[in-house]
Amino acid sequence: MTNALHINASARGKSSDSRGIATTFLDALAAQDPTLTVDTLDLFEERLPDFATAAAGAKLAVFTGQEQTLEQRRAWEQAREVFDRFAAADLYVLSIPIWNSGIPYILKQWIDLVTQPGWAFEFDPTQGYTGLLEGKRAVTVYTSGVHSPGVPLEFGADFATPFVEDWLRFVGVESVSEIRYAPTVLTSDPGAGLALAQERARELAAAF
Repeated sequence: MTNALHINASARGKSSDSRGIATTFLDALAAQDPTLTVDTLDLFEERLPDFATAAAGAKLAVFTGQEQTLEQRRAWEQAREVFDRFAAADLYVLSIPIWNSGIPYILKQWIDLVTQPGWAFEFDPTQGYTGLLEGKRAVTVYTSGVHSPGVPLEFGADFATPFVEDWLRFVGVESVSEIRYAPTVLTSDPGAGLALAQERARELAAAF
């Protein structure tokens, strides 16, 4: 059995191309693996706890071996609930529209909630960081309205992809496959590019 967590960072609901491509992948995967379970986390639909002063203090207390205050423990427990949902999956599918050269703010909030010491990583003063989510896989789906690899800088930059790749490596996820649909407004036939991305999604599912 494979437990997949679909992390949808698009605010466009069913109109989202990144979400649609991810769904194509998951549907194709389910067709060949009837035991597949999919938990969909729509980041713009579900209320994430804030990672503010109390949560930051709780994290520092963990790093320094200090006791957390009552307020900090409550914030830490809320973050832990989000992390446990993350850790329960074997496969992560991330729908990521590129916003202003980076990731949507809500995805960064979620990442900051789940990326905690002792949960997603550990730290050694001599060896540095080690990710704790080993043996898991990820599929990333990136879409953008204008930017695509190889275009001049006047058409935008992409800081989203290297950030997400580095974060997955940081928490221990080494097996990462990518699907990209871009650009969506600079081509005469955007639908053809979308069809290619969906075909890539089906081919990737067949190879799992």
